[in-house]
Amino acid sequence: MAQRELERVHVLTLVLEGQLPLKRAAELLELSYRQTLRLKASLADKGPPGLVHGNVGRSPPNRIKEATREKIVELSMNEYSNFNDVHFCEELAEKKGIHIGRETLRRILRATGKPAKRRRRPQKHHRRRERSASKGLMLIWDGSHHHWFGPELPACTLMAAIDDADNEVPFAMFCKEETSAAYLELLQGVLRRRGIPLSIYMDRHSALKRNDSHWSLEEQLAGERNPTQVGMALRDLGIKPIFAMSPQAKGRIERLFDTLQDRLLAELGLNNIRSIDDANHFLKRNFLTKFNRKFKRKPSEQKSSYRSAKGLELKRILSFRYTATVSNYNEVSIGGIRIPIPKDSTGRGFAKSKVDVRQHLDGRWSVYYHNKKIAKFKSTPVTEPLRYRRKSSKKKTKAAFEEILIYSGETSHSQCDIFAGQL
Repeated sequence: MAQRELERVHVLTLVLEGQLPLKRAAELLELSYRQTLRLKASLADKGPPGLVHGNVGRSPPNRIKEATREKIVELSMNEYSNFNDVHFCEELAEKKGIHIGRETLRRILRATGKPAKRRRRPQKHHRRRERSASKGLMLIWDGSHHHWFGPELPACTLMAAIDDADNEVPFAMFCKEETSAAYLELLQGVLRRRGIPLSIYMDRHSALKRNDSHWSLEEQLAGERNPTQVGMALRDLGIKPIFAMSPQAKGRIERLFDTLQDRLLAELGLNNIRSIDDANHFLKRNFLTKFNRKFKRKPSEQKSSYRSAKGLELKRILSFRYTATVSNYNEVSIGGIRIPIPKDSTGRGFAKSKVDVRQHLDGRWSVYYHNKKIAKFKSTPVTEPLRYRRKSSKKKTKAAFEEILIYSGETSHSQCDIFAGQL
């Protein structure tokens, strides 16, 4: 018997012997008068065992079976060893048909000596920025370079965008590095799945913001600098770029990557995914839908601020663009690539004409004159974009290349020498 039952036996025995009024006994035991009366009758009928609760010694009907408990422990040690408690609990219900509470699961795993996947730091007090009122008002995007396929394989980059209003991830993709082309592909995925957002919050990565101090003559005359290749695509789409001053300013996507490095990495390992192509297929067909269903929240306004991209020539907008002059041989030379320009329908050539040269995300080239496509060229590897302008041909030196800029960032002297040789 527990100490409480022993105390009740003593007090109610005094009542039965007439040494203590029942009302006073109820006060001492902190019970109602009717409950004390019932306990008195049970003691008189069955003796001290009558005061012991009937469930003592019984197994609760909802107790997890020992076989199920052993299966959970086995799965946690092998197949789901990289999953945290909450994620493991969800997978048990979805994949194994084992429905168990998180706290119950935690007690089972801690009893076996298995520690938590990682320690949770105590919450710090921060004043959170208010979320956008509706979907599409502002997206936040970034890249996370990590060993997504395990420490034994090379690291790669996960590019992702998150809607500030409801935490939805409209698109994400794996690639080798965080480059201008990667951001354009990420933007393409967002446009096709959701539409054109009003603004995008981003860091000052060299693919997104000009970090060099150089002004070309044309930029000085215009009074403003040309944006990066990604910036020009945003400008053409009417998307306002907002640059963060610190990583903490874009904390929502930082927390997103923190969660993905926990959950996504575990699921990639569970499904034995070891390549970028397989991982992108998994993201598109499986993971993002389930992830958004779990973490998406309701925005304060239901009206969407996304604009339709229907009717826009996205292939041309989401490309690397260069202004070039057609040579006397009716061809354009860009970074060592010579693109022949055929004559128009009247037989006229385009020598000395300024044209707009685009390299699309699939590597193919197109040449436009007054917004009309006049030539195309086969696919070549997509690299970080180069913009250059020759100075005077009288000086056959490095200074002959007055302006060699990598739009995505700063260019060293050795890189200038390489590009000068190619041109």
